[in-house]
Amino acid sequence: MTSTPLLLAGAFSRQLEREAYAEASRLLCRSAPHAPEEAGTCHDCRRVAEHEHPDLLVAAPESDRHVHAPRFEGQAGGKETTIPTALIRAIVAEAARRPYEGDRRVILLLDVDRTEGAAFSALLKVLEEPLRHMHMFEKAKPTVTFQIGDTRLGPYEVTREQFPGLPPGDAPHVVFHMGMAPMGNQQVATLTMEEDPKGSELLEVKLHNFSPAESFMVAFHVALFAALAISSPFWIFFMGGFVLPALNLKERKVIFSWLGWSVFLFLAGVLTTYFILLPVALRASVQYSELLGFSAQDWRAQEYINFTCKFIFGMGLGFQFPLVVLFLVKIGVLTHEHLKKYRRHVAVLSLVLGAVLTTPEVVTQVAMAIPLYLLYEVCIWIAWYWDKQKKKKQAEAVAA
Repeated sequence: MTSTPLLLAGAFSRQLEREAYAEASRLLCRSAPHAPEEAGTCHDCRRVAEHEHPDLLVAAPESDRHVHAPRFEGQAGGKETTIPTALIRAIVAEAARRPYEGDRRVILLLDVDRTEGAAFSALLKVLEEPLRHMHMFEKAKPTVTFQIGDTRLGPYEVTREQFPGLPPGDAPHVVFHMGMAPMGNQQVATLTMEEDPKGSELLEVKLHNFSPAESFMVAFHVALFAALAISSPFWIFFMGGFVLPALNLKERKVIFSWLGWSVFLFLAGVLTTYFILLPVALRASVQYSELLGFSAQDWRAQEYINFTCKFIFGMGLGFQFPLVVLFLVKIGVLTHEHLKKYRRHVAVLSLVLGAVLTTPEVVTQVAMAIPLYLLYEVCIWIAWYWDKQKKKKQAEAVAA
């Protein structure tokens, strides 16, 4: 399987840009690792430095004087001072292509602060994706949408008894176009129907801004969360470079092992939340609002983004809970007998963590508490296995 890392360099730091190119050399070099004196001298590294590597693509405003790398198809000519939306779409298309050499492609997106507003909306669609999967565990139902010009109302769930003329199929989606047509000396309203095969991709919940400054705050929060996520490999690397020289080889192996599991559990928490728990929580929120007699079709964009990012990040942190428990077992503070004894306490603690690390409402709290408690049960079995192995080694030592 191939991968396409995406390295970002901001306009306010050419040092960061140089580091991004250095990281691109490391990723594309097939002769790595180098000795310090040989870094940047191999064929692949030289081609990256000279902007001639076929698997290195650079996206930047056309007016940037320092960009000489291959351009994306669709990148506008002329003297653009922003990164156009077409270029963002081209990045997505390029990321799906196979590399020409090696096992990966590298895309450098320079001066990302000059991205067009419409291009930022393409990034926002990533956060809107869970809304499209709210009905993932429900049977699909027929829906209708009303369209007046470019404005759409819906989709709305209906039954065949209410709309007998729906097309055949288990869950068709149709769009009713409202318009005008001349009849004699008068204009009459028209209603035409057409089937929409992409009806399942429409959002049941619409996101809105309700104040003049809210759009700027939404862009700021998205940029902040994206910066934290994208920069995390770099600041973790630099923190490691500060700590590792003080450790011996055995301690480094232990640190790398635990760090690997930490990254795995964090990604597992993030992906599980994004693809499963978050759509379920959003659907439950809509149903609970309808149960109380309130409409749940319109949400504030800023609150939704804060809710989504906090829920995803909180679950990533919550999935570090097993590492804390197993570390205490490893140093002898806890045993599997202690873990079994405190099952009820951990059940309550999981609910507390669910309230602290996510939003303070019942659905997300329970959605987070369940996987945390299941991970705790896994910790009990791992602790039991470690204790069994320890007793076995002690018995062998006594017998010897």
